[in-house]
Amino acid sequence: MNVPERSRFVIYAVGIFVCYFLYGIVQEKLTRGRYGEQVQADGSVGERFTFALALVWVQCVCNYIFAKVLLTVKPQKEDTTHTGSYAACSLTYLLAMVSTTMAMRWVPYPTAVVGKSAKPIPVMILGVLIGRKSYSWTRYACVLSIVLGVILFMYKEGKVANLPAETTILGEVLLFLSLSMDGLTGAVQERIRAASSPSGQQMMKSMNFWSTLMLGFAMLLTGEVKESLHFAIRHPEVWTHLSLLSLCGALGQFFIFLTVANFGPLACSVVTTTRKFFTVLCSVLLFGNVLIARQWLGAVLVFAALFVDMLYGKKQSPAAPVSSKKHPSDGGKLSEEKKKLIS
Repeated sequence: MNVPERSRFVIYAVGIFVCYFLYGIVQEKLTRGRYGEQVQADGSVGERFTFALALVWVQCVCNYIFAKVLLTVKPQKEDTTHTGSYAACSLTYLLAMVSTTMAMRWVPYPTAVVGKSAKPIPVMILGVLIGRKSYSWTRYACVLSIVLGVILFMYKEGKVANLPAETTILGEVLLFLSLSMDGLTGAVQERIRAASSPSGQQMMKSMNFWSTLMLGFAMLLTGEVKESLHFAIRHPEVWTHLSLLSLCGALGQFFIFLTVANFGPLACSVVTTTRKFFTVLCSVLLFGNVLIARQWLGAVLVFAALFVDMLYGKKQSPAAPVSSKKHPSDGGKLSEEKKKLIS
């Protein structure tokens, strides 16, 4: 059955919204909620799930299985990417995920979402320092606006009742580390794409495979395997939360791949950007993460700058294929010269 293009776009967009909306709710419940009725040393009731490595490991395993199934159902050309490239990319990708998960213990989810929305910052910095790129004043203005928005959102004044009490310097440092690793991951992925052009499913499978191995080794060294299993046995509802989190994450990535493949990265960026904004709104309404006017101004500034930067960046993309066409044209000239020599 041929589904109309507009209907398919709506289905993919709704899939992304629903999957990551549920993902955000379950993640905040898992990382900031309390399990059981046992009184802790600080007087609080219930235990917190503090096993960041185990949480990310479960997601990586499920993402690997999901990508493996997709490649089994629809086989693709052989991936010739060097193993070391995937290992390096997996390490930075892993550090970004672990840093974000750990940051969720000290910052509310809206802060984490807006902070992670500042990805253009490390991308630009690494592009200038490593890729030796140059940017126009419009791009710099967008990035500066993002920085200003993040500062407005995360800056803590004296004692303001409406500011999230969980926000600490440690959580903000972890978010900064996560953004830096995101930038490095993007840089390594660009090198991989330029070298061997693997598909998104192949990159997803290989990166999650190496991440699973690295996390498993780290969990064995830290003893988190035993501790997390004991926690899950004491509180069986954790298994439900972990399963929902992994399922929503895998399905969300699946809908993102479908959107990119059928409608392009720009359409996918619009969907994911608006999804982040609604995630913030829903988290504020459901979990009582009250934001003051300055924080709302910072959030709006971040999303507006991201949207403008997204549109500006995509307008530059048509120029890229022009350079890539030089090789075929050169090849055509060489073939014509060979014909002349033969004749």
